[in-house]
Amino acid sequence: MALSVYVAGLGHGAGKSTVALGLAELLSRQVGRVGVFRPLVTEPGADQTLRLLAERYRVELPVEELAGATYAEAAALVADGRREELISRIVERYRAVERRCPSVVVIGSDFDDAPETGHGGLPRELAFNARLATEFGAVLVPVLDGRGQDADAIGGAVRSAYHDCEDLGATVLAVIANRVPAPLRLPELPVPAYAIPDLPVVSAPTVAEVATALRATRLTGDDAALRRDVLGFVVGAAQVPTLLDHLVDGALMITPGDRADLLLAASAAHVAGQVSLAGLVLTLGIRPDDRVMRLVERLNTGLAVLSVRTDSFETVAASSRISGRLSVDNPRKVQTALGAFEERVDGEELARRLRVTRSVRVTPLMFENDLIERARGDRRRIVLPEGCDERILRATEILLRRGVADLTLLGDPAEVARRARELGVDVGRAEVVDPATAPCRDEFAAGYAQLRRHKGVRLELARDAVGDPNYFGTMMVATGRADGMVSGATRSTAATIRPAFEIIKTRPGVSVASSVFFMLLADRVLVYGDCAIIPDPDAGQLADIAVSSAETATRFGVEPRVAMLSYSTGTSGSGADVDKVAAATELVRKRRPDLLVEGPIQYDAAIDPQVAAAKLPGSAVAGRATVFVFPDLNTGNNTYKAVQRSAGAVAVGPVIQGLRRPVNDLSRGATVPDIVNTVAITAIQAAAEEQR
Repeated sequence: MALSVYVAGLGHGAGKSTVALGLAELLSRQVGRVGVFRPLVTEPGADQTLRLLAERYRVELPVEELAGATYAEAAALVADGRREELISRIVERYRAVERRCPSVVVIGSDFDDAPETGHGGLPRELAFNARLATEFGAVLVPVLDGRGQDADAIGGAVRSAYHDCEDLGATVLAVIANRVPAPLRLPELPVPAYAIPDLPVVSAPTVAEVATALRATRLTGDDAALRRDVLGFVVGAAQVPTLLDHLVDGALMITPGDRADLLLAASAAHVAGQVSLAGLVLTLGIRPDDRVMRLVERLNTGLAVLSVRTDSFETVAASSRISGRLSVDNPRKVQTALGAFEERVDGEELARRLRVTRSVRVTPLMFENDLIERARGDRRRIVLPEGCDERILRATEILLRRGVADLTLLGDPAEVARRARELGVDVGRAEVVDPATAPCRDEFAAGYAQLRRHKGVRLELARDAVGDPNYFGTMMVATGRADGMVSGATRSTAATIRPAFEIIKTRPGVSVASSVFFMLLADRVLVYGDCAIIPDPDAGQLADIAVSSAETATRFGVEPRVAMLSYSTGTSGSGADVDKVAAATELVRKRRPDLLVEGPIQYDAAIDPQVAAAKLPGSAVAGRATVFVFPDLNTGNNTYKAVQRSAGAVAVGPVIQGLRRPVNDLSRGATVPDIVNTVAITAIQAAAEEQR
């Protein structure tokens, strides 16, 4: 039987999706595959929460198969007196998901008792969900809505929720009060109770959701404009000065379509940085003059302008009833919800209560989640020299919201702020430093000149050098102002690592800095080195790469069994290349007699137990290798790319190893998740170097 956690809301709009997302994230660190299920949906395949969780956790079943029945089907069965048939049908659909997944997060129903909801006659919601949780063999997490309630009311509701669920025969894992107005102490219960704060960015609808609910026509604005969060509403009916006094960040301005003055004023205020609006809605079905719309478009606000047929009063009334939902299309909201859950819910305590045994299988998502969790546990400051790059800014928002690291962005603060505002991302908690005007530039110049005096570097030349963001960021790391650096989204590998080689240098006992890629396969993580830095290492350098790679593997939870790769296994071949690998293997054994290492060995003998039994029987590494050391850069780089493309592996790296302090390089094709993972890795390396 799969481990199942059932999330049940006490009342409509309690925020079950945030809790379900947080629990799925927690479970994904413990087991190889997480499934999701909803007993009832409005329409098969259209449930946004199911789509989000199914995509995020790579559920292999179609979304349509992750639900038990539609609300209409359920109401019809109950009306005919066939309630048990409904329960049986839902349980059968759930078991089909359970058979495919070792763990399942169930998101309970969303109907109300009142007949006007359209689902009259359905069983009482909490009893219905408690019954299903019992049938599924699931532990129950009741979630209640704390909006607009004081501490006493929330505490009473938490106690009632627990006892009501117990009375219904459910096994309660924890009780969660969601969207509470402020931090509060919940009553002592036999199970943990947690309070998650009300975050407008999670509960607020997006412009797209408002547009859909209002059946609006989009006049301007791209998809990014539709993803902005609506934190409030401002009705434009007065004169321009009065309107400007009332515009606030995140507001959706609603005004009649014939008020060109207010449309232009709000657009100009947004572009000027006076306010950051969510969007604009024009009422009464009036489209502004084409000359006005052309001017609005030339202002390039990045905002959506919507048109509706209703008047302003009806539009505001309808908009205020719209609540936001977590969805695949809004990763920012997803990351914020996860951050809130992880900050206020004790994941370790819940994991203990769930009694989940960590699987020996390590999936990409498990590995990535472990990176985030470890980095959060020993938070470090990482400097990002490419502070104005869109991917860096989007990754910064995610990293800050999830508490992965403290960040310093390099760049002109005004330009960074402008770019963030254009993208609609929040990087306000990041430190922003301009290398051109920073007070420490002279100190860095003097330090760099001292380090490079043997190369004839004078103070003036040093001052120019440290004005370069990569050199400036590296000096921040060298002087302890940052714990590590991540760069390379817009610049070459050489531009990132050259300053590190000149300033930070390698650790004692390590002759060369090298790199590894973490290759995330479907069921395990392999370590490949060196695939990015040293073109043709000699035997001593190859031994250094092997030892460093084994240490890196250990640091990131991969038990090192080192394969020194060659075109020959054992003594089956000869030649200078084979001799180099054999010599390097002996050096590794002398330096680290505790390491399991085999070489020379071919790739197939290193990874395939059957081939290993034929080519190298009795080896502790052959067929079970986790760390693969390539004889040269040509072989390593081509192999990692071949495995990445042909086997569908996720390649995380390159992770640079052997330096006194961590500096890591990004591919110029790096995605936002790549940057998040690399920053987490760098933070973990920084913590390990300090412990060393």
